[in-house]
Amino acid sequence: MPVADVARSKAFFTGLGFSFDANFSDETAACMLVGEQASVMLLERSTFMTFSKLPMADPTTHALALYCFSVASREEVVSVVDTALAAGAVEADALEDHGFMCSRSFFDLDGHGWQVMWMDPAAAAQGPEEFLASQEAGAQA
Repeated sequence: MPVADVARSKAFFTGLGFSFDANFSDETAACMLVGEQASVMLLERSTFMTFSKLPMADPTTHALALYCFSVASREEVVSVVDTALAAGAVEADALEDHGFMCSRSFFDLDGHGWQVMWMDPAAAAQGPEEFLASQEAGAQA
């Protein structure tokens, strides 16, 4: 993911609770850990271009990508996005609450879109449609 300033982006994402793998980070790149088997490379723009055969899009005029990560509670959805906004992010979408899941989105310091979401563990295990059907059946009983 191209960024204008690696140190600034690291500070921003550290504030949101992410950590970094120092073995794959330097002044032009930072390996952000997003899961046990997943990471996102934050690359200074000129470094990013050494990996891409396509020209880099301008994030102020083109959507580059949309990223989503889950948190442990609906309160954490609000807290993480509030923290991002306080650190300079721009809100993309207000809180969407569907009862069994909710999400809220922001654009980071470089214009990348991020959605923070929470889903009730039972809905995640059953699937949203089956979960809603079981909730409706329980309410009718």
